[in-house]
Amino acid sequence: MNRTVTVEHYKAAMLLSGVGDALGYRNQKWEYNESGPDIHKELEELGGLKNIKVELPDWPVSDDTVLHLATAEGLATGKKGEELLHEVAARYVEAMKDMEGRKPGPSSILGVSQLRPGEEEGFRVPYNPDATGCGAAMRSMCIGLRYPKPDQLLSLVAVAVETGRMTHPHPTGFLGAVASALFVAYAAQRRPVTTWGVGLLNEACPVARNFVQGRGFAVEETERDWSYFCDKWQWYLDLRGISNGVGPANWPESYGPAERDQSYKSFSLAGWAGRSGHDAPMIALDALLSAGANWEDLMSRAAFHGGDSDSTAVIACCCWGLLHGTRSVPLGNYERLEYRQRLERSGELLYALAH
Repeated sequence: MNRTVTVEHYKAAMLLSGVGDALGYRNQKWEYNESGPDIHKELEELGGLKNIKVELPDWPVSDDTVLHLATAEGLATGKKGEELLHEVAARYVEAMKDMEGRKPGPSSILGVSQLRPGEEEGFRVPYNPDATGCGAAMRSMCIGLRYPKPDQLLSLVAVAVETGRMTHPHPTGFLGAVASALFVAYAAQRRPVTTWGVGLLNEACPVARNFVQGRGFAVEETERDWSYFCDKWQWYLDLRGISNGVGPANWPESYGPAERDQSYKSFSLAGWAGRSGHDAPMIALDALLSAGANWEDLMSRAAFHGGDSDSTAVIACCCWGLLHGTRSVPLGNYERLEYRQRLERSGELLYALAH
């Protein structure tokens, strides 16, 4: 891992997030396949990861990348405050026109339909007790590229909460956005991966709670539903033995595709691993903790499982790209990725703004 973060790392973070999405999605086939072992078998029949050429028509990106680009390109304008929120809201509205065959989630569809960018408070939507999904988490990594420094934590949290709440006003949903953005910022800071979960609980979540209370929007409902996200994350850190931020993590004796499917389900809210705001970043972190610098191992864990595989991979691969770049990634995995130019360009622009 190169200690210095360069523009190439930023480009790799954005590019590989799209690669993880396209691979985990496999044009709807793998996102909706509930068996990790079956996916690994199909992967083998394709000649393994190194032989996959990720390009249209077989390997489109999903809604995850389209909405991540909307966030990134909104941030890349350099706007701030409410002007930025209206900008991002407008881009989400526009992005929803590019969803043919990409399978956006119900909370994302509903939330964006309620946005009124340009009108007063038009970036807000009503509180939704069902908006616990991962739709905010899987489009927010780039917020960590825009605000990568420790002293920018409040800006990172504010933007993640407010853009997350545009579709996922429930804390299990929007705190997923905070987690994804935060993990990318931690990757930029080169913090040990074993400390990321503790940082989320002890540093970012209290800031997010204060921020929500200070904004005065849906405070009562948010408070009522707050604890699940933090409790489940504490459970996960205890499970891995890293609740003090010190590794190595504890792993089950056998942790292959079948065991991971079972384990990831135990992370989940309702049995669909990675489907929610808390467990999409959790599975991404699990993969990063275990895979180190190994691209194939990362993908095996983050993209090829029986849960919401594109949403977990898009987060894991963004962090991984920022840490390791593209050097050890097979060229075919990214050379002709849909929207490659836009992804790399937004990485360049965010690097310029952040540095």
